[in-house]
Amino acid sequence: MTDGAELVLFGGTVWTGVDGDAAEAVAVREGRIVAVGTDREVREAVGPAAQSVNLRGRAVLPGFQDAHCHPVSGGLYGRTCDLGDARTVEACQAAVADFLERNPDAPWVTGGGWSMETFPGGTPAAPQLDGVTAGRPAFLVNRDGHGAWVNSRALELAGIDASTPDPPHGRIERDEAGRPQGTLHEGAMDLVSRLLPPTSPEDLAAALLDAQTHLLRLGVTGWQDAAVDAETEAAYVLVARRGALCARTRLALWWDRERGLDQVPELLERRARLASLGLDAGSVKMMLDGVVENHTAAMLEPYCTPPGAAHGGCRHELGSGRLFVEPEVATEAAATLAAEGFQLHFHAIGDRAVRLALDAAEAAGEGAGGAADLRHHVAHIQVVHPDDVPRFRRLGVVANAQPFWACAEPQMTELTLPFLGPDRSAWQYPFASLSGTGARLAGGSDWPVSTADPLEEIAVAVERVLPASARDGAPAAPPFLPGERLALAGALQAFTAGSAYVNHLDDEAGTIEPGKLADLVVLAADPFGLPADQLPEARVCCTIVGGEVAFESGEV
Repeated sequence: MTDGAELVLFGGTVWTGVDGDAAEAVAVREGRIVAVGTDREVREAVGPAAQSVNLRGRAVLPGFQDAHCHPVSGGLYGRTCDLGDARTVEACQAAVADFLERNPDAPWVTGGGWSMETFPGGTPAAPQLDGVTAGRPAFLVNRDGHGAWVNSRALELAGIDASTPDPPHGRIERDEAGRPQGTLHEGAMDLVSRLLPPTSPEDLAAALLDAQTHLLRLGVTGWQDAAVDAETEAAYVLVARRGALCARTRLALWWDRERGLDQVPELLERRARLASLGLDAGSVKMMLDGVVENHTAAMLEPYCTPPGAAHGGCRHELGSGRLFVEPEVATEAAATLAAEGFQLHFHAIGDRAVRLALDAAEAAGEGAGGAADLRHHVAHIQVVHPDDVPRFRRLGVVANAQPFWACAEPQMTELTLPFLGPDRSAWQYPFASLSGTGARLAGGSDWPVSTADPLEEIAVAVERVLPASARDGAPAAPPFLPGERLALAGALQAFTAGSAYVNHLDDEAGTIEPGKLADLVVLAADPFGLPADQLPEARVCCTIVGGEVAFESGEV
């Protein structure tokens, strides 16, 4: 018998995440798991416990980890003008009016979260904001962070008119006369965002803590922040110094695409400084392209023009999208960063960007089982050319999946499929194909781009259909590319062991085994006993980090 446990959870279903292993109880002492097994085995192993909790059939899983999210942005949305739930133009306008009523002295209307499919062509117009902003400038980022809706006052302050050229890595949406319409894509957002009042480090730290609270309520015990710039870094520093960061985090430092290798010494200095505060900044995020919906995702072949309308109603040449980092720069930077011990975290949506990410990882010189064990990963993997699917396994590159997007919802059916065409549309989010080659999958949400709820993400990975909780009563669409569905165990593993691997925490978390950290989530129901689209109904009852309860709903 081991020494007594501080906590025993018994009388439930324990999904350990270890192949073939199932259990009924788990015991915790000094922040770590000390026993896993049947109720009797655990009781015999640890003897009397300081606290014993009868799960009454509930399920215990390893704590979820998110391999790609933006917590500070997510927390800020709740403190600014949040359009995440607005599904009509009128609802967006009402949210703006409500924000101004609550914040009568705000110099700008800021926030975002609007969905592209809410607006014709995915591009809202300035006049739609002008009538509700009372002359104040507005800058509202869309839910994927790749475009912003601005009003006429903001355009005026930025000096943007018909004569303003598109900036590098960006595009100003224009009307028939060439005048700015009110949507700024990618790098064009900077023309206005540079005018915004700065957000104080205290406000950013508060947003990070709000985000941590939200994620813990969803059972997320660790994450990789996918874009840590100087402002985001300051938030983590403040929270870490106060000892208020209880989740396990890995920070991906932002690669400035306007600079080159001259920024590497700065990245090294930031990594060392953050490490002195106990923060792991061992990853570098490199954004290689944009998104399909605004035709900035980098494709190997040009976008399609849907029949019946020039450019499908677009007023710009479609082309093949664009790479935000030139191939020779990306490959040289990858090799240099890997030599310095950095993990590479690529944003790659289009098939050309995915190929470049793999080329850059290959140039870094680390194959599967490489001595440096850096665990490079490619996030989003929306359109993957079939020739590149087996390269993930061969190169030891992790496929960082955001499953919630892999379904037939309006942004997919109206703004993506017509411009990809049938062949490339079938290459989207190839989760099963990647898994079938032996590639490792990690799960991420990209929150606040989409839901932070791992159960909703997992439901889509398994069914390729929006779960009932996200459909607002609408009937389910047919499964999207059902051959790419994952089994439930594989989808759960992506959001536990897979993401723990990416975050270099697999020796400590991701599965329920003696000796590992007691990062656990208690669900109201066994997910293996529910229909896939009802997985979110399993809901989180309790989240435990290092043996300490970080969230409790009152149901356990």
